[in-house]
Amino acid sequence: MFPICLDMNSKKIFNFSLILSLKMSQKYLSTSLLLCIILLSVATKAQDVEPRRWTNIPLGVKAATIGYGYTFGEVLFDPLLEVEEATVHAHTFIGSYVQPFKIGKKFARLDVLVPFSTARWEGLLRGSPASVERTGLADPRIRLSYHILGPPPLSPKELQEYLMAHPVNTTVGVSLGINVPVGQYDEDKLINLGLNQFAFRPQIGVAHNWGLWTVELDASVFVYTKNNSFFNDGTRRQDPLYAAQAHLIKRFKKGLWTSISTSYGQGGTSRVNRLSKDDERANWLNAASFGLNVSRTQSAKITYLYSKTLKDIGSNAHSIILAYSLFFQ
Repeated sequence: MFPICLDMNSKKIFNFSLILSLKMSQKYLSTSLLLCIILLSVATKAQDVEPRRWTNIPLGVKAATIGYGYTFGEVLFDPLLEVEEATVHAHTFIGSYVQPFKIGKKFARLDVLVPFSTARWEGLLRGSPASVERTGLADPRIRLSYHILGPPPLSPKELQEYLMAHPVNTTVGVSLGINVPVGQYDEDKLINLGLNQFAFRPQIGVAHNWGLWTVELDASVFVYTKNNSFFNDGTRRQDPLYAAQAHLIKRFKKGLWTSISTSYGQGGTSRVNRLSKDDERANWLNAASFGLNVSRTQSAKITYLYSKTLKDIGSNAHSIILAYSLFFQ
């Protein structure tokens, strides 16, 4: 599953991405795995909502997901740009791969996510209709996760036995994600799908499980490198974005599950050629998901996400996401 959320700076630059979800088959994990990735690009900064982020995957089990997300909503520009009634309609396709392994006696995981997007923005520029379209690869993401506390790295059978013996357990994890700037980018254009700069995201999270319920909390910061090929031979820098999220997950019998999530992010003021654009972001995201085990090695999911800006610049967008996951050894 994966919605796209949008935002832009005073130069009306904005990027976007999406969320993706994976759910582990009950054959391997009685509590089930749900990896829900939301990559929201907000003009070279990102924010996401990701329930079951810290759930262990059995060693030897790999996960691959394909999905589609549709996003639509209003876009709020700096009033000085004289852009009014702006809207966006975006379609995003994604592929991802998850590989669990162990570092010493601790559980670790590698995630790779590749998005492809097509989007159209429409509005009034100085009172006249205007539009722009972009299609291409958005910036892929690579992430390494490490569990400091929680279930050890185990085989499918061992992990199932561990969770049955420990229905109440807590996981503490850390990770580092990197957005790689290989997405579509043209310095002669103000609107691009790629960021043309690396984005580093250290993250820490806690997940507490009891029975069929899980509560998760985590915090992260997005740090950006400099874009030396900004519009009109400019240089653009982005301040860090700080984000936090919370999730409540409920599992049911017969492979059904649902979750509600919320996330808040603030920061990301940009500077173009050393001049501050006074465009700090504040975004509030809320999501609800529903999933089903199609078979012992397959699952499907649908998600709704709403993103609201708390500033005069940003976007208020809705996203619907569908995803299909396959688990194999």
